[in-house]
Amino acid sequence: MPTKSVWPKLVGPALLIGLPLVAGIAVTTAKARLKQEAVAQALTGGNPALAPPIFRRYGCGGCHTIAGIPGADGKVGGPLAGLSEQVYIGGVVNNNSDNLVVWIVSPQRFSANSAMPATGVKESEARHLAAYLYAH
Repeated sequence: MPTKSVWPKLVGPALLIGLPLVAGIAVTTAKARLKQEAVAQALTGGNPALAPPIFRRYGCGGCHTIAGIPGADGKVGGPLAGLSEQVYIGGVVNNNSDNLVVWIVSPQRFSANSAMPATGVKESEARHLAAYLYAH
């Protein structure tokens, strides 16, 4: 006599129980991301959604790894993920939104020996980049 498998009986309820949990995590994560973006916008006066083409236009990804920016996998400068949790920018200046914007526009203002060149990024563009970096 063939034995009937209990697998389908166990898998069905387990999936039904697990799906709301996964959906709940996704909603919580999305809410946290939106909150983080709102805080980044308030701090910088920039819009993180406008940053990706600016990063590409100025070639930032040639030197830095930037999460969420395709092709931004440079190894010359430090990776820019988790910047909002760092104490210093470039290892030399306190991490706050005003300093980050100035650093992006003119890093030599804080460190004459910085390997990061004057980028040509305008202050208004730097605000969008800063918002993106703080949001990611």
